[in-house]
Amino acid sequence: MELDLSEYRVTDTDASYFDVEDRMALIQETDNPILLQSRDELSMGPSCRQLLNAEPIRTRGGIPGFYPNPEEWELATEPLFAFEDNVSHLAGSFIASGDDFYADCLVRYLHRWAEAKALTTFVYDSLEPQAWFASESMLFAAAMAYSIVRPYVNGMEEERAEVEKWLHGLALQHSAIHGEPEESCCNNHFYRRALYASVIGVLVEDDDLFRFGVSAIYSALHDMTEEGALPLEVGRGRRATHYQNYALNYLVTNMQVIQRQGYDVFKLEYEGNTIHDGVDFLFQILGDPQALGDYAPREQYTGFLRDPQYFTWMEIYLARYDHPAMSRFITRVRPTYNRSAGGHMTFYFMDPDAQEHVYLDEDRRSTEAFQGLSN
Repeated sequence: MELDLSEYRVTDTDASYFDVEDRMALIQETDNPILLQSRDELSMGPSCRQLLNAEPIRTRGGIPGFYPNPEEWELATEPLFAFEDNVSHLAGSFIASGDDFYADCLVRYLHRWAEAKALTTFVYDSLEPQAWFASESMLFAAAMAYSIVRPYVNGMEEERAEVEKWLHGLALQHSAIHGEPEESCCNNHFYRRALYASVIGVLVEDDDLFRFGVSAIYSALHDMTEEGALPLEVGRGRRATHYQNYALNYLVTNMQVIQRQGYDVFKLEYEGNTIHDGVDFLFQILGDPQALGDYAPREQYTGFLRDPQYFTWMEIYLARYDHPAMSRFITRVRPTYNRSAGGHMTFYFMDPDAQEHVYLDEDRRSTEAFQGLSN
């Protein structure tokens, strides 16, 4: 809040988080098996009529915490995740097929939620903040998908205006809550709020909201240790490695949004730290948990390593930088998809020459696939 970020402003409201036109052209010409498989699957998109018949969520009650009540949490969040999948799949179907039908459907779908004033009422309780957390991902899921299709929608001016007003109001309402000191105010949930702030700030040309998104990058680099650790993430005990990666998922995705506005944020150095330090530290502790030092126990939870949703940010990073350990790792989890943080990211970012072989599920489960990640 004390930073002067006046140099950052929205420069192109139609710039999505990747060059949509270039990618659509590449997708139609590629012979890469992974991309072809995704194109074929996405080209036959969801039923628009069925999506429009689904009732928007008008009110939001409390949601139980994930770790103490995973089954109750899963039941409560199912309709929220369905929304995120719906918007992400519609955007992916538009890219895969080039059919404006899916772009128009996405606008109509979001407009229905905007008309219903969906998500404008949710419970915030510092002791049970799950409803607040859940709103974060719904916001950037909707905004990122919408940013892909908006320049290609003809007409529907009133609907688009209503959608943008709704997203803008939700972003301002949600980001006005700062969260708990030393926790959700400043950790991965800040980075998640920053992601929707950046995307929606771009869509509605709100420089202050965009700068809120930028501020999270400075905050993360300020907090980062000399080794590249994010203290509020590696302080999570057996899930330290998971949360170092989880934070990078939102930081790097946000940086891609900011970069598309003309700022070379991937080269940003603040307080002597860069995002590359955080990336390198992640692969160091993946390969050798001893590198966590006094931050966390050596017996780290590794279940997340086989779940592609956590590694969509790597597609963005590898589109810009060579990183041999990352390249070897991601071959085992492609194609990556995150229902909220960008959707079908392998489909949007992977270099067709990077990988052709599609790994089967049994290959992904191999423990050998995740050894030697720091080399």
